[in-house]
Amino acid sequence: MVCEIDLRRYDIGVFHVGLDGKAFGSLDKFDKAMADQGRPVLLAMNAGMYHQDLTPVGLLVEDGREKAPLNVADSEGNFFLKPNGVFVVRKDGKAAVMETSAYAAARPDVMVATQSGPMLVIDGRLHPRFEQNGTSRYIRNGVGVRDENTVVLAISRSEVSLGSFARLFRDALNCPNALFFDGVVSALSNGERMIVGGNYPAGPIIAVSAKR
Repeated sequence: MVCEIDLRRYDIGVFHVGLDGKAFGSLDKFDKAMADQGRPVLLAMNAGMYHQDLTPVGLLVEDGREKAPLNVADSEGNFFLKPNGVFVVRKDGKAAVMETSAYAAARPDVMVATQSGPMLVIDGRLHPRFEQNGTSRYIRNGVGVRDENTVVLAISRSEVSLGSFARLFRDALNCPNALFFDGVVSALSNGERMIVGGNYPAGPIIAVSAKR
């Protein structure tokens, strides 16, 4: 499933903890919390990898405030399959997907940011470590930026390889830069019910709402 968001018409936010200071923990709990606050969302998706306690593995900037720092470490797992990257919406309302090293060098003034990995597409090229169609297959989700005003969220309905998921963003969705969010726990809601996936654990959450 593909969702295209025009930032001139909609707002994108990144969320992690509720008013009680605890991680929302799932899209279902997040949607209910937003509705209770009178801030209904149009769609929500898990938006980055997390530790066992649901804290983000990488950078998280929520409403202009850094909640977790940029992670430039080397380790095992998809998050650390370099190059990894950061999805951002700057304070001028423009979006980008940047390699982690580029973000570290530029340190843009952002309103929203979430770090994950690996990058799927880097300046029109597929991640160099991807096989054409590898044997690792999962339900996967990610984000691409077609231009500075157009964000594309995608989630597979069946199990796919990283290579085929990356080609979706590059070849079908025309995103020169795209970032993998996660697999297995990937889910999408419309603010009221689950559209893809189940009531899985969630760390960082990306959500789209009408402009205020």
